[in-house]
Amino acid sequence: MSGAAQNTPAPVIDVHGLTKRYHGRAVVDNFDLAVPRGAVYGFLGPNGSGKTTTLRMICGLLKPDAGEGLCLGHDVIIQAAQIKTQVGYMTQKFSLWEDLTIAENLDFVARMYGLQHRKKRVSAAIEKLGLEARKNQLAGTLSGGWKQRLALTACMLHEPQLLLLDEPTAGVDPKARRDFWETIHQLSDEGITILVSTHYMDEAVQCDFIAYIAYGKKLIDGPAATVPQAARLHTWKVSGKNLGALARALRTQGGVEQVARFGTALHISGPNEQKLAAAIAPWRDDPALHWQKIPTGLEEAFIHLMRDTEDNFQ
Repeated sequence: MSGAAQNTPAPVIDVHGLTKRYHGRAVVDNFDLAVPRGAVYGFLGPNGSGKTTTLRMICGLLKPDAGEGLCLGHDVIIQAAQIKTQVGYMTQKFSLWEDLTIAENLDFVARMYGLQHRKKRVSAAIEKLGLEARKNQLAGTLSGGWKQRLALTACMLHEPQLLLLDEPTAGVDPKARRDFWETIHQLSDEGITILVSTHYMDEAVQCDFIAYIAYGKKLIDGPAATVPQAARLHTWKVSGKNLGALARALRTQGGVEQVARFGTALHISGPNEQKLAAAIAPWRDDPALHWQKIPTGLEEAFIHLMRDTEDNFQ
């Protein structure tokens, strides 16, 4: 073995063939994943695609029906208890006590973990995640963004090496989402590995790596910057007048696979560059339209990859 290979750190998560079935249906089907330490790894996919089930199998909360692997050096099948002590898991639904204050909630969580120097650690966590001014406020009166921050603080009390965040920004405002991601990257810089599931395409660019999941299957994974290239799509952007009529016309053209509205522009994509160019050619000289060749984005790539994926609930 070469010296370079010997010095390559082992993945924090390295699982193979994870499968979970309910009533005969594979909600997660033969899932593989390798996650390096300190990475922010995004699970991207529609609701019901198996993201939550996968997270729970990885962290020892749910036993897979098949597959194997390691999480934080522990076997995901027989050492689930050891894994859970080193993982912070933030559920999609706020699950703390709304009739307790922020400080009381965190103190209660610290008691459940049996943490030493409990009050000191709770105070430090409150300060680190910016909750000092609201520590005496009842959790039930908090906005979605502050509830999110409280839930994340509770996950961090026992100083986990791995954070699993299940749809953490659902239902929060844009500023709270931005603040949340800044916190996530700070934690990543400290060496904490983070898996985050989301169905927001615009959040995927915040991740170092992305796995696309649909109908229980992993369609593709890799560095966030390179995943769209793997779809091998070509994309044009057009802005101007009468885009609704243009979109309807383009969808009838051979060589056009997708036409999607993005604000005041359309994105038109297809797998064959020449056929796509021929399809849009009749409108290229229209002075009311502005055309631009652009890199294919994550959303176009995901929709393309889902075209041949069978719905496991049909």
